[in-house]
Amino acid sequence: MARAANILHADLDAFYASVEQRDDPDLRGRPVIVGMGVVLAASYEAKAHGVRTAMGGRQARRLCPDAVVVSPRMSAYSAASEAVFEVFRQTTPLVEGISIDEAFLDVGGLALISGSPADIAARLRREVLRKVGLPITVGVARTKFLAKVASAVAKPDGLLVVEPDREQEFLHPLPIERLWGVGEKTAVKLRRRGIMTVGDIALVPERSLAAIVGPAAGRHLHALATGRDPRRVVVGVRRHSIGSQHALGHRSRTPAELDAVVVGIIDRVTRRLRAARRVARTVVLRLRFGDYTRATRSHTLAEPTSHTGQLLTVARSLVAAVGPTIEQRGLTLVGVALSNLEDDDPLQLPLPIDRHGGAALDATIDDVRDRFGTRAVTRAVLLNRDEALVMPMLPD
Repeated sequence: MARAANILHADLDAFYASVEQRDDPDLRGRPVIVGMGVVLAASYEAKAHGVRTAMGGRQARRLCPDAVVVSPRMSAYSAASEAVFEVFRQTTPLVEGISIDEAFLDVGGLALISGSPADIAARLRREVLRKVGLPITVGVARTKFLAKVASAVAKPDGLLVVEPDREQEFLHPLPIERLWGVGEKTAVKLRRRGIMTVGDIALVPERSLAAIVGPAAGRHLHALATGRDPRRVVVGVRRHSIGSQHALGHRSRTPAELDAVVVGIIDRVTRRLRAARRVARTVVLRLRFGDYTRATRSHTLAEPTSHTGQLLTVARSLVAAVGPTIEQRGLTLVGVALSNLEDDDPLQLPLPIDRHGGAALDATIDDVRDRFGTRAVTRAVLLNRDEALVMPMLPD
């Protein structure tokens, strides 16, 4: 692990909402909600009223009746992200993107030409604001984990440097939820045993922690709580999964409408899978019900594939397995992720349609869309249906 605080975590503030406020001066200083049926993003003025991402639109408007609700503009967010990442790359060649609005940067070794990490971070914030017009928060620390926590603590529009000799002073008073891997269920297990802060975790022997949350999670949490995180900033890491999701709002959907949503998601993610020249072995279905509970189901195939028909069959079977729960609770969000990815064997395509799940048909559809646009051809079940929002993201 590095001995100096050379890692930056740069995270744009309320990204979608900030782009809307940048582009429309009348929105600056006002509470802004991006998304109609479901909140995709909220400005800090709206967050002050309790509005949160993924909240239902009606609930958000009840909490903040003065909010301005705007439709998302994904092309504008993608363009802003590209401009910000160009600033990152001008700062250092060692940039590891996490999502379209955040990245890790390694600035070790740049002291002679760029100054200290704190100087570089301050300059980065100024350049993003000057060139892209967006506020960005930066955390600086010795490890990736600490840098990310520092940026979260410094939000909004802040800069926080955690020097190595101050790590415990900074980290240990924080609540256990600040640790990667501590979700709601894990937090309940720990709090029942009086473990409230990161410092409390650091004092628990690793073996005892493993008995509470499991061996892998115990090792992971104990390492983070004691400042051990050897991960480096890595450039060009390929995705471990490719996914998409569709927010449904609170209107009930017929089985046919839900199936059309699933078809649309699979159509998008398999096209991205093939464009990235990869194949997937596992299909993961994620659902959020009307009572805001969630469920995850997955199935792993014997052989990896990128064929739309095969992966759609798996996704449909996963949806059918939770059909009774959907009927009882309603459904507000559907997501599908393809994981266990491998590089595609170039000999796999093209293949006869009748023997290999439509590989040749997939390739033909992809070719038409590449030439004439994504709307040039679509699947019959998606005709005359509203297109889902295509979320901007890093390249696959």
